[in-house]
Amino acid sequence: MSAKRVLIFDSGVGGLSVYEQIVKYNPTIKCQYLFDNAYFPYGELPREQLIHRLTQLLTEFMQLYSVDLIVIACNSASTVALDALRQHFTIPIVGVVPAIKPATLITANNVIGLLATPGTIERAYTDTLINEFAADKTVLRIGSTQLVKLAEDKLIGKVLDVDSFRSILAPWLKNADNMPDTLVLGCTHFPLLKEEISACFARPVHLVDSGQAIALRVKQLLNPLSVGEHLLDEQLLSEQLLNDPLSSSQLLNNYPLNKYPLNHQAFYTRQFESKAHLTALTMSFKERGFLDINFCGL
Repeated sequence: MSAKRVLIFDSGVGGLSVYEQIVKYNPTIKCQYLFDNAYFPYGELPREQLIHRLTQLLTEFMQLYSVDLIVIACNSASTVALDALRQHFTIPIVGVVPAIKPATLITANNVIGLLATPGTIERAYTDTLINEFAADKTVLRIGSTQLVKLAEDKLIGKVLDVDSFRSILAPWLKNADNMPDTLVLGCTHFPLLKEEISACFARPVHLVDSGQAIALRVKQLLNPLSVGEHLLDEQLLSEQLLNDPLSSSQLLNNYPLNKYPLNHQAFYTRQFESKAHLTALTMSFKERGFLDINFCGL
């Protein structure tokens, strides 16, 4: 039986945080990672432009490469375009959403910090999640495009300025009495910066993201019998898998970890001006099990 083929998509390298979880718990799949650096960052694109770009790009890509499942590893794209993409394509599509409900089950002081792109912070979808799951909590929000760019810089080996992180998180750091004890990393770039974010806080904070839930969802769709006979509807978002973090964690712990990644493929949509940038990025992808990273011209 041939390996299942999964397309992981993001505007930049943030989706690698999701990719790492997916291949960890789905060790037999073949991954194609597509990042749309021609339109990076997605958090600043108007809604209709983002939907049109995603639909066109994924359609053209799948005319060249066959896939069994798509993971939209981008919170901005998921909160805006997931419904439209599911109506357009016939294969399963998994999206990511801010892990608000799991954070409410973890927080001890009932103060949660949502760290995301400005677009995700401001969208009605985020308001709905907070009103539904965290109405009795204090949810503080910081929207940052700079953090996205810092994650991109980290992946190519640049030295990051600690003061940049403290400046971004200053509204929370200055208020010791109302400081969040749990942070929702509402952008897939941000798990790449866990150490830097945690280091800004004088006391421990819980960092919550959607990576494991996405890995479980992919496994359910590709190998339904491996996680039980009760299947979830294909329209289910990853947030619903995160409703019970303990249960999801126990399920995932039953699967062997993938210590020897297969060789995967990565593609980008705009040529890099700096050869050094591309070389450093190529090395980071190869360290994660990719054969190479190629310009696709879409």
